[in-house]
Order: sequence, then structure tokens, then C-alpha cells
Amino acid sequence: MATVLQLPQPTWFIGCGNMGGAIIDGWRAGGLDLNPITVIRPSGTPVAGVRTVASIGDAGFEPKLVVLAFKPQKLDEVAAQLRQYVGNDTIVVSLLAGVELQSLRHRFPDTFAIVRAMPNLPVAVRRGVVGLYGENLDAQAQAQRFVNDLFSALGFAMWTSDEQRLAALGSVAGAGPAYVARFVAALTKAGMARGLTEEIAATIAQETVLGTVWMASANHEDMASVARRVASPNGTTEAGLAVLDGDEHVLDRLIAATIDAAARRGAELAAEARRVEEPARLS
Repeated sequence: MATVLQLPQPTWFIGCGNMGGAIIDGWRAGGLDLNPITVIRPSGTPVAGVRTVASIGDAGFEPKLVVLAFKPQKLDEVAAQLRQYVGNDTIVVSLLAGVELQSLRHRFPDTFAIVRAMPNLPVAVRRGVVGLYGENLDAQAQAQRFVNDLFSALGFAMWTSDEQRLAALGSVAGAGPAYVARFVAALTKAGMARGLTEEIAATIAQETVLGTVWMASANHEDMASVARRVASPNGTTEAGLAVLDGDEHVLDRLIAATIDAAARRGAELAAEARRVEEPARLS
């Protein structure tokens, strides 16, 4: 008999912006019981179907699982308040972009296990990509299996061997939905320029991207093969591909520069969090 996936009681979400909310939405869609979750956000703005409080002091019993889902720049401020509640039976999962495991361990020295997770927004519909990296997980196999199961419920989850590869995954998968959205918007504008209404152009662009990726995935086909099958010799598609492939593969260079920019910002955030300084406790 298969074991039912359950969140530990209690589970704390510290912050709940777009990504934290997407994870909760995905777990809800997957049928997980969300009753163990308490969301802690200073605004106190309710999260649908989940207990929400404005401060860590109001959260209740010490957590078994903590998900850090706030802006990386808030790490020291939050850690000063949270550290006393994180013990040797707590798993901390960090969604903080660029904040390395060593920086997290410095802030939470007594926690049982720390895992970095790099999800993307489609986890909300359980079609996400999640990169995972943790410390000394060979000795904590049960914690690794538990975290793996939680995030596998949201789509494709994979463990990376080091933080450099986790950062690479985040630069592509984490930021990727924004870049795909820009491409779909550009395709929509091109359709409108040819006389289509905005509604029709947007629908065509979205369904074309969705259908292409779905077909390639179902057929286990690479994108170069898809492009070759669509483009007839001397046809309309080939004329368009000549623009994308011309000028020394302008599209490839543009995407590479985009990913490089995201990676550089991630490295900057890591350097900021790497500062060795003991956060002062807030009164």
C-alpha cells in the first residue's frame, strides 16, 4: 500500500510571495492536506485555505519543516527572529536565490538538515522544475527522501551535485518562464501586426508554444528535429529560420546573454549573503 504524502505538523512558510504561493497551490492541487501549514508574513495578508499570522512569535509550536520564502535581502533580519525556533529535528528548505548552504548553516547552526530548492512558477500547476541541493544528505537519507517526495509532487525534481550546478539550473528553469512569456508576447505582437486581433493572436501564440513542447515531450524528440520537420526546403518557415539562425545565430546569443545576466545576479546575491557577520537579535 502506497504511503500517503503528508506535510509535517507544524510546517512554517516564512514569507509567501509568488513562489511560496505557487508551491502551496501545487500541493493543494496534488491533494495534500494543508492544515499543518502556517504562513508567517508581516502584512498578515491571508493565504487562501492556510493559517496566516503576522509574526514568528504568533506561529505556535516549533516547526518540523521551515520553508524560507522571502527576499534574500531579508535573511539576517528573519534569521535573528527564527533561529531560536529551529532545532535539531527541523528541516529548513530555502528558496532564497543565490544564498549558499554555508551562509544558511551560519545563520541556523542547530537545525537538523538544510536543503536549497530552486523551483519555477509552474509548480503551481504541478508542471514545475525544481532543483535541489543539500548538505551531507547521505547521512540523512530519510530527510532527503522526504524533501524529494514533497517537490516531486510539483513536477520534475532533481538533485544537483554542487551549488554551481544548482545555480545553473536556476538560471535556466527558475527564470525561464519569464523568458518564455516574453517570447509568447513577441509572437502575439507579430500576429497583431499581420492583422489578427490581440485575443486571437495571443491564443494562437500560447497554443502553438504549448502544443510544440507537448508534442516534443510526448515523442521524446529534440527541438532541432521539430524545427526540421516544420521547415520545408525554400518554404515560409525556412525563410523565418534564416533570420533566427543568421547573424551568427542571433537568437542563441541573445538567450545566452540573458541567462548570463541572471547568473551574474545570482552570484551577487550569494556574495552578499556570504558576509560572515552574526545577525543582531531583534528586540
